[in-house]
Amino acid sequence: MLDAKTLKILADRVLHAQDTATTMAKLTDEFPDLSISDGYDVQDELTRRWVARGDRQVGVKAGLTSKAKMDQMGVHLPGFGVLMASHARPENGVIAIDELIHPRIEAEIAFVMNAELGGDDVTLEQVIAATDYVIPAVEVIDSRFEKFKFDLPSVIADNCSTARYVTGGRPLDPRGLDLRTLGVVIEVNGEIQALGASAAVLGHPAEAIRLLLRHLAARGQTLKAGSFVMTGGITEAIPVARGDNVLARFQDMGSVSFRMG
Repeated sequence: MLDAKTLKILADRVLHAQDTATTMAKLTDEFPDLSISDGYDVQDELTRRWVARGDRQVGVKAGLTSKAKMDQMGVHLPGFGVLMASHARPENGVIAIDELIHPRIEAEIAFVMNAELGGDDVTLEQVIAATDYVIPAVEVIDSRFEKFKFDLPSVIADNCSTARYVTGGRPLDPRGLDLRTLGVVIEVNGEIQALGASAAVLGHPAEAIRLLLRHLAARGQTLKAGSFVMTGGITEAIPVARGDNVLARFQDMGSVSFRMG
């Protein structure tokens, strides 16, 4: 467990990098004993600071939930982050690239919950029953670490590279969809950059929520009713640059679009 002084040093460092869009070295370079649990303690401190600024937590994200993403980033376990109201951007809008360092995009299935869930033994069926609707989403991730290189404790402390997210398409009842077989196409400037199917996320996107619930239970927390949950990238993350037009098409669910400006 981190002592108060170290927790402050790490939270200060991460928050500064995020606020100023500047890179930092892996936290384990200076703090080699930093654990995954310590990383989540830093996340909790960041959340407290954001709320103190007047921000509001709207949900949670799962990251590194597909084999493509784990292989791309060289890690072996999923990670979880906090989603704040300030991270949301409107569909068909412009995302300011000057606020980011080296942004990448991921297409994801997002869930909005209508009931509280907790515990480490929740079934897939119970997750679906507690879901109000699912909706297409694109996350813009932006690791604050130099050259986008990190280890799991460091990236968790950096809130799992959370930066921005956009939802679009239309909300749908998950009971009317086969969430294992939804196809996704990511286009940048009209050219296809990645193809995937929703089963890439742990076989079923709701499995990411089951893992999230186990993580929360271990920290004495639950997933609240009304929570917005992003279940992780279906494909590898795609780098984007200023002026890029992004379009993600989701089978049977519509599309999400925006521009990097």
